[in-house]
Parts: sequence; C-alpha cells; structure tokens
Amino acid sequence: MTAMPHEPLTEAEFLLEGFLALGTPEGFRAELIEGEIVVTPPPDGEHEDYIALIVEQVYGRSRARMQFSGNKGLTLKDVPDSPRDHVIPDGTFAPRELRLYRTADSWMPCDGVAMVLEVTSTRPQTDRETKRRCYARGGIPLYLLVDRDASCLTLFREPEGGDYQELHTVAFGKRLPLPEPFGFDLETADFL
Repeated sequence: MTAMPHEPLTEAEFLLEGFLALGTPEGFRAELIEGEIVVTPPPDGEHEDYIALIVEQVYGRSRARMQFSGNKGLTLKDVPDSPRDHVIPDGTFAPRELRLYRTADSWMPCDGVAMVLEVTSTRPQTDRETKRRCYARGGIPLYLLVDRDASCLTLFREPEGGDYQELHTVAFGKRLPLPEPFGFDLETADFL
C-alpha cells in the first residue's frame, strides 16, 4: 500500500503552523494579527500601572462580578486569505459566572468576553487600528483603549461589519462611562 501524498499547505496554513511553533523569549508576546506575526517586548511600569488602575475599579465598582486575565490569548474571526487571528489583549474581562479562563489552553475563543483592554506601547497603531478591527470581528462588545501618546481613553462599542460603530473618547482626568454589565464611570484622574 502506498502512502497518499499530503496536500500542500496554503500560505495561511503555513503561517499559522509557524506561528504556533514559535518560541518567544520570556516576557515577550507573539501574536498573529491579520496575517502578520507581531512580537512585542515586556511592558514598562506605566503600562502596567494603567491596567492595575482599571482592574481595581472594575473589581470594586462593576455591577456584575468580573474576572480578569492579562495572559489569555484570543482566537478571532478569519480575514479572507489569512490564518485565524491570535491576539493577546493587555486585559480581558468576562462575567465571573462564565469562568472562561478555566480552559487549559493558551488560546480561547472570544465568546462571552465582555471587554478587552489595550494600553498603547511600542506599536500604538496596532492597538488603535488593527487590534480594534480584530476585536470587532470577534464580536467583543467593548474595546477600551488607553492611548498614552494622546493622553486619552477611547471606548469602542457596537461591533459590526469588522469595526466598531460607536466610540467615546475622554482625556486623562475625565470620567469615562462604562455601560452594562459594568455600569459605572471609570475615573481617570490617577492617569495624569
């Protein structure tokens, strides 16, 4: 009996296999975003401080009990002729009762995620544009972007057609209303 030759991998399948086999140095993050492998260095202290300020408020003030992860990668909807996006947000919030983070896998679907959080760092355009489109394609209801260069926060809402249909931007120091299931105004005075 002769073995059947395997079908050759498409370019997207080849890229995905290479990405999943990629070993990155400790602290670095590797993501596959719209057909491009993106490796980012460990974050700085200010980056982590902004995340901590937001998490503290969500835990203390949100109307729904939330769980947070800064380590779980999300697999998102496909872009034509590209492998499935594999994105690691700076933060992911999900209702506690869903217990989404229990999965043993490094990558999880975005179903049930209430909000993702990004703080701009070495590649701010990726956070402002590319990741925004990824999260919208994934149907994640809320995307919160802390833009350090512009000293503002933007909340993107209503994902549809590969992008968010609504956005609300406030300067550092102003309050940003977070809709349900959060239901409180995010204080940003400590961002100044």
